[in-house]
Parts: sequence; C-alpha cells; structure tokens
Amino acid sequence: MHSNRLGWWLLAPTLLVLFLFGAVPFFYVVWLSFHQWNPFAVNPEIIYTGADNFRRLVFDSGFLASLGVTVAFVVFAVLTELIVGYLLATAFMKDFPGKAIFRTIHTLPLIMAPIIVGSIWKLMTTPSIGIIPHLLDEWIGYDLNIGQSALAAFTVTVIMDVWHWTPLVTLTLIAALVSLPADPFEQAQIDGAGKRQIFWHITLPMIAPAVVATVFIRLMDALRTVDEVLMLTGGGPGSATRYLGVHIFKEVFPKTNYGYGSAISVIVLYLTIVVCWLLYVGMLAPRTKK
Repeated sequence: MHSNRLGWWLLAPTLLVLFLFGAVPFFYVVWLSFHQWNPFAVNPEIIYTGADNFRRLVFDSGFLASLGVTVAFVVFAVLTELIVGYLLATAFMKDFPGKAIFRTIHTLPLIMAPIIVGSIWKLMTTPSIGIIPHLLDEWIGYDLNIGQSALAAFTVTVIMDVWHWTPLVTLTLIAALVSLPADPFEQAQIDGAGKRQIFWHITLPMIAPAVVATVFIRLMDALRTVDEVLMLTGGGPGSATRYLGVHIFKEVFPKTNYGYGSAISVIVLYLTIVVCWLLYVGMLAPRTKK
C-alpha cells in the first residue's frame, strides 16, 4: 500500500503537467467551439451559439476544399515516405562504403524546425534565386513557379514533407527490421520462396505494428502541418495548398474567429481518431485475432 502511494506521488508532477497543458486546453477548445468569440471586436463577449459552428462547416466551401487537398496531401506524402523509408531501411541493413556518413546526413532534416525547413525550400524554389528552378530549366526546360502553378505548389509541398520526415520512417523501420528473427527467413529460403513472397508473407506481417505506429505518427503530423507550408506557399496559389492546419491558422489569427476555428480543430481531431482507428482495425485487428 505504501509503495502504491509513493508511486502516485512520483507520478503526480507529470500528471499535473499533462492535465494543465493537455486536458485543460482540449476541453477549453471543445467549449469554445460552441461559442462565437472575437476578442478584438467592438463587443468582445463570448456568445453561446450551440452547434452553429459545426453546421456552418458542412456548407463552408473553403473548409471542404481545404479538407480535399489535405486528404490528397496526406495520402501522397505518407505513402511516399513509407515506400522510400522502407527502401532506405533495407539499404541501411547492408554494409556499403560511407554507410555511417550517409546515415548521419540522412537524419539531419529531423533536427530542423519546420519553420526552417519551409525557409530552406522557399529559397530553393524561388524562380529568381532558387537552385531547383534553375536546374529544372537547364535540364528539361521546365519553368517552375509555385506562386503561379497550383500543381507545382502542391507537388513541392509533398516533396518537402517527404524530405523532412522520411528519416523518421527509416529509423522506425530499421528498428523493426533489426528485431526480426532470422529463422522464418532461413526456412522460407530453404522452401524456395522468392523475395516477393518473403516480403508479403513474412516481413510485412511481422513489421505491421511498427508500420501502423509510423503511419499514426505521420498521419497526425501531416494533418496538422502549418509552419512549413505557410513559409513556403502561404496556402496558395489560391487554395491549392491551404491544408487544414493552414485553414485553421487563417481562421483564428487573421480573421480572429476563435469559435469557428475551434470547431474546425475539434472536427480535425475527430477525423484523425477515426482514420487511425480504421487503420488499426484494418491492419492489426485481424492479426491479433489469429
């Protein structure tokens, strides 16, 4: 009994921090989503509006367009990161000259703040001074201008996200691959299984928990991306890169519409939980039943 009480006392500071900086802001945002509040208006009072903010979401063309481009961004970015991350992880499992140096360089983007990543890519893609437009024009005659082309802006934001977060996927999958036992692979090779069969029937099922955890992390990060895109494109041209995080930012800060922005945040959190749950049910639940 004494040890249990001591354990709770030791956990108390952490639980207090989680409550103050996690639970309190969350419930405040949920409460605010049912109100209309502009603290900089002539009448800065908080007015209860019920579910009006959520009803407004259904007919808000800006929110629906932002949701559409965000889904496309998440799908392309996360899938590319998984594929490239797995290929790099399998490459790093082998010995080759300069492996240690390449692994160090490969992980450097992870230590950069998102705002710095956006600044770097802004400099690299500016038509007058950027290295990327210069090389594309020299090599294939393509004039890259993310301020005018919606497709180019969307593609560059996806590539930027892949460049920034693929090292995280690689490190996670390396840890999963290193922990795999050698016996199933040796037995499969003795039975004459090919590399593709070994991957689909042995490797992928065994690293599925790590893959799902990685997808969860990247999915949550991609759905709330703000800093990089704001610095690179500002959400433009038009609404081509106005992802949900950028949309919330522009609703809350330039428009000072705190109630409506809170409602969008709650919906984004709900969609994130639902998608993560569907991924869990689709990938891990059948495996645990067996």
